[in-house]
Amino acid sequence: MQNILTYMTFIPLAGAAMILMLPNNAKLVRWFSAIVTVPPLLMAVWLFNNFDRTTAKFQFVEDYHWIPAYNISYTMGVDGLSISMVLLTALLSFICIFASFGIEKAVKGYFALFLMLDAGMMGVFCALDFFLFYVFWEVMLLPMYFLIGIWGGPRREYAAIKFFLYTLFGSVLMLLAILALYFTVEPHTFDMRVMMAHASKYSTAVLPMWPFNSWGWSFQHVIWLALFIGFAIKIPAFPFHTWLPDAHVEAPTAISVILAGVLLKMGTYGILRTNFPMLPVATADMAYWFLGALGAWNIIYGALCAMAQKDLKKLVAYSSVSHMGYVMLGMASFTTQGLNGAVLQMFNHGTITGMMFLLVGVVYDRAHHRDIEGFGGLAAIMPVYTGITALAFFASMGLPGLSGFISEILVLLGTWQKYPVLTILGASGVILTAGYLLWTIQRVYLGPPNEKYLNMAEINGREIFTLVPLGIIVIIVGIYPGVVLDMLRTTLDSINAIVIPHLHG
Repeated sequence: MQNILTYMTFIPLAGAAMILMLPNNAKLVRWFSAIVTVPPLLMAVWLFNNFDRTTAKFQFVEDYHWIPAYNISYTMGVDGLSISMVLLTALLSFICIFASFGIEKAVKGYFALFLMLDAGMMGVFCALDFFLFYVFWEVMLLPMYFLIGIWGGPRREYAAIKFFLYTLFGSVLMLLAILALYFTVEPHTFDMRVMMAHASKYSTAVLPMWPFNSWGWSFQHVIWLALFIGFAIKIPAFPFHTWLPDAHVEAPTAISVILAGVLLKMGTYGILRTNFPMLPVATADMAYWFLGALGAWNIIYGALCAMAQKDLKKLVAYSSVSHMGYVMLGMASFTTQGLNGAVLQMFNHGTITGMMFLLVGVVYDRAHHRDIEGFGGLAAIMPVYTGITALAFFASMGLPGLSGFISEILVLLGTWQKYPVLTILGASGVILTAGYLLWTIQRVYLGPPNEKYLNMAEINGREIFTLVPLGIIVIIVGIYPGVVLDMLRTTLDSINAIVIPHLHG
């Protein structure tokens, strides 16, 4: 299907423009928005079925001249790394539209901004021109700022500004790094494929007048660090993580799902798409401390912070910090198991944590608070809701037979071959995760019912509709992980092969 990636990206953007022309009818706007997200989802399924899993080459490539004077092109394409993220983005965008049906304030503005955000996210995963990639990266920032700042909780302005400033700081560093790479390639180009092919020519000589010459830092190392910080803010990696709990707590439920399910993955996706294949020497030199050790620290730190939370949504937010640590740890291993486990964890975390935020939204809509100590005994009041919650929680803690187990065990298997100490530290996160999730189940769902909520309504059909697809994926990937791994393996092996020759020892 020609130009399918363009259709997937710009149908939501066209839908956003059309919403502004619709009459002020909330029901019409909601259903129109839902319909707009169907074609990208169907196209994503078509891509999944027609994707050639035997090649590492980019597929469904679209390449058009855009600004010829500066060698800027409109280039889109997907490979094994991006296809899983495209599928995840299309699915979560479709689900989150239905999760947003409860929005009553400025309905047209909300859904128009949401569809604009959808277009930006899809574009980031499909763009193969660095200029185009950066445009989509920034397009995504603005609607998220307004979606949190207008439709969020009591401290929404603070959370939105904090998110915006953190991300903008990272974007400036990214832009400087992109320009440096652009001017280094002859002839100058933003084409990512050319930059990857040019990787061996990027200077590894120590920079003159550079204060860290004794560390052996070269052009590659400086550019690598600038890109890494820009992407680490999105992951979010310690110490750039502090915007995340505030943004999650204040954001509407559907926006929290998109934040955790898609936006965090853009950080690790960016590192694998750019740092690994374009700057392999610096990647090999800096992986241990900036990916491996930081990933292990993220796992433990995030889990301990989650254990200390009294707000249910904040607990899930810190669990995201912890679980994204497994992605960083697996990426640093440079082994087939570790790298495949890392990208599978990106996909699994999107589905599992998406479920968890949707489930938090269910009780918040009824009780109008998220205080863990304020509930108790919900299992007796809402048994169906509790059963779905148990599935999501057990998947998050890595129970065998569910998707979270597969990705985490692959990461640990791969990392053990290179960093046994970091693997032991990372594995301890499994125990901590079980601790805070089981403790939460005990306090919120078990024990005698809270008399205040004896008449709380059971989960409804619309809410079940948003959760069932994610629950099915969690079970299917847990039983048969090959359905996702088969898409990843060839591409990740080729990316890994670029870095491995530069590893020491």
